[in-house]
Amino acid sequence: MGDAENGKSLFMKMCAMCHTSNKDGKHRVGPNLFGIVGKKCGTSPGFTYTDSMKNKGIVWDEKNLNEYLEFPKQFIPGTRMVFTGIKKPKDRQDLIAYLTTLK
Repeated sequence: MGDAENGKSLFMKMCAMCHTSNKDGKHRVGPNLFGIVGKKCGTSPGFTYTDSMKNKGIVWDEKNLNEYLEFPKQFIPGTRMVFTGIKKPKDRQDLIAYLTTLK
């Protein structure tokens, strides 16, 4: 289990420039991530996703998030996300722990 508090700090450093995480938050360059865990990818209302994201057909769980956050462009080729990934497993685990609190 990851450290959600550290994950929140990592989110602010690595993700907040493109994503919001508050309930009913606005989309930025990337979609709002509130409630992302357990949601089918490419389905947040009001955000324009790439076909590759919409067609991936997965539900965001800890395993899928871990793979995506490590190598986004390999996990979903054609994604617009320019982020290259999080190499440290502990950082991914902590970030995912934070994302699971957003419900």
